[in-house]
Amino acid sequence: MAQTIQEVLSQAQIYSDEIIYRFVQFPANGITVASGIVAEASLPFTGLLIDKDEVTLMLPQEAYEEFERRFKYATVSDIEYRLITFDIVLEPTLVGFMAHITRALADADISVLPFSAYSRDHIFVATQDFEKAIDTLKALQ
Repeated sequence: MAQTIQEVLSQAQIYSDEIIYRFVQFPANGITVASGIVAEASLPFTGLLIDKDEVTLMLPQEAYEEFERRFKYATVSDIEYRLITFDIVLEPTLVGFMAHITRALADADISVLPFSAYSRDHIFVATQDFEKAIDTLKALQ
């Protein structure tokens, strides 16, 4: 039987790693710099997204400070973010999970940056919205 959104929400552990994250935008040709940082930092959680227009690197504040000298041609978000993870294996056939989550957070006036791994979903929210986001998500459970 396929997973349902309510089933997933009732079973998921919603947690944060208590780390502050920063988002860094490189031009499309910044892949070497961004991937080099990921390779050198050996971080427990990081994100690297590459598309035709830009390279986005999400990394902990501590790593941002360590590698800041490499951000010469990058744009760094002024917003500090917190990670929220839905710790449950999500089946690839599950439909609408992130839509359900983001709708509830949008209704609470919370902006999110979603990141999906192969089997788990994660979101980033601005630090000042973190407690409200956690409360909103726990209410969905």
